[in-house]
Amino acid sequence: MKNHPPSVHIVDDDEAVRASLRFLIRSVGLPAQAYASAQDFLAAYDRRDPGCLVLDVRMPGMSGLELQQELNRRGATIPVVFITGHGDVPMAVEAMQQGAFDFLQKPFRDQDLLDRVQRAMARDAETRARLAARAEIRTRLATLTPRETEVMQLITRGKANKVVGAELGVSQRTVEIHRAHVMEKMHASSLAELVRMVLDSADATQNP
Repeated sequence: MKNHPPSVHIVDDDEAVRASLRFLIRSVGLPAQAYASAQDFLAAYDRRDPGCLVLDVRMPGMSGLELQQELNRRGATIPVVFITGHGDVPMAVEAMQQGAFDFLQKPFRDQDLLDRVQRAMARDAETRARLAARAEIRTRLATLTPRETEVMQLITRGKANKVVGAELGVSQRTVEIHRAHVMEKMHASSLAELVRMVLDSADATQNP
């Protein structure tokens, strides 16, 4: 799969605004793409691509808020920075409640937008790194045998090798061997690190 560089996506139905924002973003060395409608953006966007979205709240057809809701339904994690007119602030507040990253009220200073875009890009990088780490943990968990999984579950609950052996009906030495295999396969340098992996994996299952 081809990795694309982080990019700023601009969605605004005003052609002059699109051109101005795209020029501003590119002037600081960031790739930027502009779209005239939410539908155009959805047709082109791949949620695996990193970056952020600069989005006008009020647009004909699908509004910015409706686009955000659609992205949420698709499981997209791209941070959204809304651009709002004076009368759109209540809509922007609703968007924030639904997970938008930030909003700017027109007219705004160029630097204010650039600051928010940079923070949104940083947030996206953090989110993607966290999701990648979780995926790697799940991949490692899948390499464990059923018995190794049982041993891991018990030792990460704080049970000693002797107790684990008694519960599983195996010798303490067998538990130690399985435990060593678990630590090696999970790339865990300590029991505390293994516990964090298990907890993070459980959290990812509950909050994918």
